[in-house]
Amino acid sequence: MTNPEQGHAALVRSLDERGLLSPSWREVWERTPRHEFIPDRIWRQGPQRCEPVTTDADRWALIYSDEPVVTQVDDGEEGGPGVATSSNSMPSMVARMLGLLDVHEGARTLEIGTATGQVIDLLCGRCGDENVTSVEIDPALSAMAKVNLSRRGHAPTLVVADGEHGHPAGAPYDRIIATCALRHVPYELVEQLRPGGVLVAPRVGDFWCGALVRLVAADDGTASGPFAGTATYMPMRSHRTAQGANPDTSTARSRRTEVQPGETITPGFALYAGARLPGVTLVEGREGGDLRVWVSDGRGAGAIADEDGTVTEFGGRSLWAEVEAAWREWDELNRPADSDMGLTVTGSAEHVWVRSPAEIVEPAGPPSAQRRLV
Repeated sequence: MTNPEQGHAALVRSLDERGLLSPSWREVWERTPRHEFIPDRIWRQGPQRCEPVTTDADRWALIYSDEPVVTQVDDGEEGGPGVATSSNSMPSMVARMLGLLDVHEGARTLEIGTATGQVIDLLCGRCGDENVTSVEIDPALSAMAKVNLSRRGHAPTLVVADGEHGHPAGAPYDRIIATCALRHVPYELVEQLRPGGVLVAPRVGDFWCGALVRLVAADDGTASGPFAGTATYMPMRSHRTAQGANPDTSTARSRRTEVQPGETITPGFALYAGARLPGVTLVEGREGGDLRVWVSDGRGAGAIADEDGTVTEFGGRSLWAEVEAAWREWDELNRPADSDMGLTVTGSAEHVWVRSPAEIVEPAGPPSAQRRLV
């Protein structure tokens, strides 16, 4: 794709045909070309590291695809491993999130994670510049966004700060959207919402995947709402996690499992297991073309489960047995999907629930003491 106008029109048409744009949002997207927010230096996300995009043909093809365009790696430091640390997000995901946000003209809106400025530009088009604030922890990214927005005639409030704390000076807000993944929803953000206000954010868990959540603030200072599909975003910088201890391979022992690894990577089970087994990480991969999953608690215990039903466990904790126990609970609950589950955030904690905020998924103790949800 070498014609930006044609590329932009095709992208907007595709989002509309997929039912992701209301008429009001389509009008705003039509006047917000993606390429106007893309810097000269960009990368494509690869399986191991980000790969630089070096030709015009590849550049235009990426910009007007439904893929994220990586705009910063390694926090802007040269010579790093090529890990994405900022991007212009996947257009369909942006459209989904803005649809969930349900903004209206004049809505006071806070965005966490300014990045290139395109999402804040879209919000300015719906809410008005004077009603839009965006927080970005990286001064260089915030400065780039300011240039992009100014060139397009927008002047929202841009703040350089840690988005975990929001922007209390502009509160209360009608809407808050985070365009970086949150390991937990900071209560400070809930406090900055008006009662009835909406917060939309990707919430990342250790157990396999992340999911969008849509919370509505209540009069009692809490916020609650359902998960709304999977989402993969890079985490907020203050929500990054350190690498834990590697599993103790000297204690390897093998056995069979009735829970196939493919059954552990559904969004509904991932949300349930993540709540039951906090701190346990699950990642998937391939070994000779067959699915393999790894689980670890970051404290020396781990397990590898292969598609043929073989499990190898390490360390003093039978981690796969705990995964199996969580799976049996989830199965007995008729395998709730991610859309059957939600999150409640209070001043002291946050709770994942199944089908009703009253049905909280409690973190598990040792396998013998695990408590089932009833």
